[in-house]
Amino acid sequence: MDPRAPVIVGVGQVSQRVAAPEALPPISLCADAARAAEQDAGASLLSRTDIVAIVHIVSWPYPDPGALLARMLGIEPRATAVSTVGGNSPQLLVNEFAERIQRGECDVVLIGGGESMYTRWRARREPRFELTWENGDDAPCEWVIGDDRPGTSDEEMRHGAIAPTTVYPFFETALRAEAGRGVDEHQKHIAELWSMFSAVAATNPHAWSQTAYTPDEIRTVTPDNRMVVFPYAKRMCANIDVDQGAAIFLCSYEAAHAAGVADDRMVFLHACAQAHDHWFVSERASLTRSPAIRATVTDMLAAAGLGVDDISRFDLYSCFPSAVQIAMREIGLDRDRQLTVTGGLGFAGGPVNNYPTHAMAQMVETLRADPGSFGITTALGWYMTKHAAGVWSTTPPAGGFRRVDPSATQSQVDALPRCTSAGAVDGEFVVEATSVAMNRDGTPASGIVTARVDGEHRAIAVCREAERLQAFTEEPWEGRPVRIAHADGINEVR
Repeated sequence: MDPRAPVIVGVGQVSQRVAAPEALPPISLCADAARAAEQDAGASLLSRTDIVAIVHIVSWPYPDPGALLARMLGIEPRATAVSTVGGNSPQLLVNEFAERIQRGECDVVLIGGGESMYTRWRARREPRFELTWENGDDAPCEWVIGDDRPGTSDEEMRHGAIAPTTVYPFFETALRAEAGRGVDEHQKHIAELWSMFSAVAATNPHAWSQTAYTPDEIRTVTPDNRMVVFPYAKRMCANIDVDQGAAIFLCSYEAAHAAGVADDRMVFLHACAQAHDHWFVSERASLTRSPAIRATVTDMLAAAGLGVDDISRFDLYSCFPSAVQIAMREIGLDRDRQLTVTGGLGFAGGPVNNYPTHAMAQMVETLRADPGSFGITTALGWYMTKHAAGVWSTTPPAGGFRRVDPSATQSQVDALPRCTSAGAVDGEFVVEATSVAMNRDGTPASGIVTARVDGEHRAIAVCREAERLQAFTEEPWEGRPVRIAHADGINEVR
């Protein structure tokens, strides 16, 4: 046994659905999750914690959330860290500190986060009320881990491609076109996939929604399942309207043993890796592929001495169906494999950046119940942009833990072809992908299309014509020509 082997020994997950004035702030949810993680480990770990690393919290501003959390827990770590924005962040923090543990730089690391979006949003509704949560009044945390570049280019931003709900439909409609499916056929296809995820959430005691939905209930538009942005109904989208917290204790084996953690609580990180795709969506050679996911998982499995068939279960980051379909394709999975242990962001809950902490916690519990099996967790940030993954087992890694050199994986992706923005265009172009934002009454509000100008350039254009927008929701327009003209730097479908 390598005494420096990184191992998760305690996990905690919490949720709250209480009247808003009495609701806990996100840092308190994280504190409760940390206490639950210590209890789960069955050993005193909080007092031994030397680093507190917090996933970026969106629902309340904390200059140094780790410092505030430490005070709430009554501990004195020697350092605190915080991640940048992105759903890859929890796995990235694990990758970073697992390597530091292996090098002997730290022994016990508390990693976690929390969000109270459910409470924040209800505070803005009538009758409104003021939240008076503290922020800690600390100096900003100096140790920031992750890539903080914005996920949207200036060109994409000018055309409204500025949020996951407007961008992920590009991937979905491009996948639909590549598969040669009609609109209804593809809606059934993704609803069947998402129904499988909801069935897992129904068995997950930590899931925000524990309802197993049928495919029809997922794809059929109803008052409580409105079309948010075509082709995604509400139940196909990540649900960030949650109050959830999760925390894990990542330790060296020798530190866990010294604290008295039982061997049956330990889940070892065998290998991990990370990479990002060409940064902006408009730069991607294909909207249906993710070379970074392929390289990340391939390199990680090679480092662990495993093949994809050695993995019993996965938790694929599941903000939207397109993210899962692309990951399945790149990793080489079909629907017969276990693709989630939580139920995904739409059903288990999507607490902004912190979902993968819940996924890793759930994976730990699942692997403990199936000793010797292997599981993979994946995480992504922005728009299929930033990726990280880890492979886990209760069995220690025979060849020792390995973090794949990020620069080696990234160099593979960087060498691949990319597009460049076509900028302002005028002429007839073939539609590549569409995204249609919907009003609450079910009528189209606005739309965006991408079009390949030639093999190396991609144009993005807005569409405001109601009749054309409606047509985008009724039949595939990918592969069909449209007229695009520009004015004042904005391309528009005419």
